[in-house]
Amino acid sequence: MTRPLRLVAVSGGLQRPSKSAALAEHLLDLIADEVPCEQHLVELGQLAPQLAGAVWRSQLPDTVERELALVEQADILVVTTPVYRGSYTGLFKHFFDFIHQDALIDKPVLLAANGGSERHALIIDHQLRPLFSFFQARTLPLGVYATDKDFADYRLQDEALIERARLAVERALPLVELMRHSSTATAQEAVAA
Repeated sequence: MTRPLRLVAVSGGLQRPSKSAALAEHLLDLIADEVPCEQHLVELGQLAPQLAGAVWRSQLPDTVERELALVEQADILVVTTPVYRGSYTGLFKHFFDFIHQDALIDKPVLLAANGGSERHALIIDHQLRPLFSFFQARTLPLGVYATDKDFADYRLQDEALIERARLAVERALPLVELMRHSSTATAQEAVAA
């Protein structure tokens, strides 16, 4: 029996509604259309009051600890963040500072970001890839960057962006399938033991 993959997205958006969350949900849906999975979206803006004052993971309330555990136990991770002063938000980095350094090893991570203009598009390669390289995660080959004009009422509207998101997921599917078969084999070994 094959269990659905655990697909978790982390949105670094600080507001609700959020373009980062909308982008994350779009990517989650594209992946879910291709493989059986359980989806979960972590919205950092909603966790901010409980997260921002903690220095150690032991200081975090259970609600934040559960979200961290979901990220660490995910089979596939989607991360989105708005560009703030040339990088991801401080809260985004603060959240990932609490993730165990070995928890994301070999985990496929689809990188996405949104900003006011195209001039911030390199955030994916200059900021997000190095962060997830530290975790030894497998950042997927194609990132997705959106600008404010790509959205209408917090929904993706630009056809080129929609196509890029579809292509990013399509190019990620071989690794996602590999993870699915790997997690199925692990589950079968556990049942047999």
